[in-house]
Parts: sequence; C-alpha cells; structure tokens
Amino acid sequence: MVLDEFDAFAAALPRHGALMGLDLGTKTIGVALSDVLRGVATPVETVKRKKFTLDAARLLEIAAARQVSGLLLGLPRNMDGSEGPRCQSTRAFARNLAGLTELPIGFWDERLSTVAAERALLEADTSRKRRAELIDNVAASYILQGALDRLRHMGTGA
Repeated sequence: MVLDEFDAFAAALPRHGALMGLDLGTKTIGVALSDVLRGVATPVETVKRKKFTLDAARLLEIAAARQVSGLLLGLPRNMDGSEGPRCQSTRAFARNLAGLTELPIGFWDERLSTVAAERALLEADTSRKRRAELIDNVAASYILQGALDRLRHMGTGA
C-alpha cells in the first residue's frame, strides 16, 4: 500500500518495528534500516540496480531478514518543491513494489540528503573511492533519520 502523505504512512505503521529507508538512484539503491524502536537509522547496503524484479527481490529479502514494518522512499523533489521526472520514477517504483508486498510504503522529501551525506563523509576524511561506495546508503540513512525524527515528534515513534 503506497501512502502519499507522511501522516497516513505513520498511521499505517505498527507501534514498533524497524523501518527501511531507500535512496533510489539510476544505478544504485541506498538502503538504511532503523532499530525496532525507530530511534536511529543506520546505512546497510548499496544495491546495484539491474532490473526491477531483481532489485525488488533483494530489497524485500533485506526487509524480511530484518523484520521491517514499513518502507520509506526518498522523494527527490526539485528545490522549489515541485516534482519532476525523478519523482515520477520513484512513485512508479513504489507502485510496482506495492504489488509485491503488504508493507506500507511512504515517501520522505530527500532534498539535500545527498549533500548532507557527502559532507559527513568528507568530514570523516573518507577517500573519494570509499565515498562513492558509501554515498547512497549514507544518503538513505539521512532520509530515514529525518522520518524517524518526525515520527518521534508526532508521538508515533519510540
């Protein structure tokens, strides 16, 4: 079930359980997971994109192994808040994924998440090669952490 509004996504979640955050790129998908109390987002994996069925199978495999209770996709809005082709692609991915799982699927505005992730990796003095390997799942953790903080503020988090 795809829920466009974050409040509806939050309402569809069970009280506890890990959430999975996804940063969809054209070549990779960054994956982050929260703890079951939804306090902290942790970068987990970068999935190299092949085709939808293979990508979805890997994501749902991670979700099952970690007993995930909801999926959150970063929505790459333009800086003015409008939605372009990348948002349409993300929404299409979510609709297709919803056909394969009962988990609630929501969106989180991901503007500047990659910039923040890049800055954090630079501050950690990460090499250029290592930054390229980590950027997507670190960006996914920024996306997920923003949503976790919002859930906590709403009183539906931990």
